[in-house]
Amino acid sequence: MIKAGILGGGQLGRMLLQAAANYPVVMYVMEKDADCPSAAYCNNFTIGDITNYDDVYAFGKKVDVLTIEIENVNVDALEKLEAEGLLIIPNTNALRTIKNKQLQKKFYKDNGLPTSEFINTQNKEDAANHKDLFPAVHKLAEGGYDGKGVVIINNESELDNAFDAPAVLEKKIDIVKELAITVAFSTSGETAIYSPVDMIFDNDLNLLSHQISPADIPENVFWKAEAIALQLVKKLASPGLFAVELFSDADGHVWVNETAPRVHNSGHHTIEACYSSQFDMLLRIMLGYPLGNTAHRSPAAIVNIVGAKDFNGEANYKGLEEVLAMDNVFVHIYGKAYTKPGRKMGHVTIVSNEKQELIHKVNQIKNLLQVVSQ
Repeated sequence: MIKAGILGGGQLGRMLLQAAANYPVVMYVMEKDADCPSAAYCNNFTIGDITNYDDVYAFGKKVDVLTIEIENVNVDALEKLEAEGLLIIPNTNALRTIKNKQLQKKFYKDNGLPTSEFINTQNKEDAANHKDLFPAVHKLAEGGYDGKGVVIINNESELDNAFDAPAVLEKKIDIVKELAITVAFSTSGETAIYSPVDMIFDNDLNLLSHQISPADIPENVFWKAEAIALQLVKKLASPGLFAVELFSDADGHVWVNETAPRVHNSGHHTIEACYSSQFDMLLRIMLGYPLGNTAHRSPAAIVNIVGAKDFNGEANYKGLEEVLAMDNVFVHIYGKAYTKPGRKMGHVTIVSNEKQELIHKVNQIKNLLQVVSQ
């Protein structure tokens, strides 16, 4: 039986482990927190630091194939394991490119993929020297996650917010839609693509608030977005599952924003809405099986459950019973014991053939369900 490893034991790892119950595979997880969401769901749990060379290398020697739950892993150890014949998904070239936003933006430019005008900066002074890009978005090259590591700089008066560390300064685009497309790439070079989803962000948290799938976009934007996402993944030339985030503007142009080399928040609806979920798809890639069916069984929406403002402590889910009483609504709680403002604690999926019903229930759930502290 194949031994498959996951670096990282958060909620994404837990959902992958749940999908793995359908396959003949032994699952291994490494995470430094023994109380992480994945610990109780895997066959073999290892306490270790995914950023530490020795921990990652030793863990990789236990398995036949290895994937990641988050990009912040020790790629040097993965390169050593890959050179010794271990299947790493995604491969280390793709992971190095995507892990660092400076390299990621260069990759887009070098491969003719449309992306916003940008400059790499090493400190605040560099950002101040490129006022021609304002208003701009400043993104840390490494370490940003769940809305952290991103600031908006509209003018010179906001330069104090710039990062005094390696980052990317991107000219803001006049966005009409923020989209995401998940693309699967098998070890044999097969591809499968999920329909674009429409992402609506919480501007205060820089975090996905909710999304609707499939996205309601003009046909020309749909085809451009799919073509760009496929071209990007093929240029990465790595097996894996890739969530490609894009922008569209008022003139119908489509731009690449960022890419995640793993299962992603934007694809959670696929568990209930698609024939093959993003988690099922990643397992198929890891185990060398044919790719799954990405078609929708039903249109869907997801609502992120995040920690309410001003609450820190043991999590209490206010309004949960009311949400669970709704038809065609599926609640996923990630098992995190403690809440804090803006922390992702779960998500709710809604399925319906009526878009207005999806939007209505999104608003209902956002008003009903709150994560507060005891």
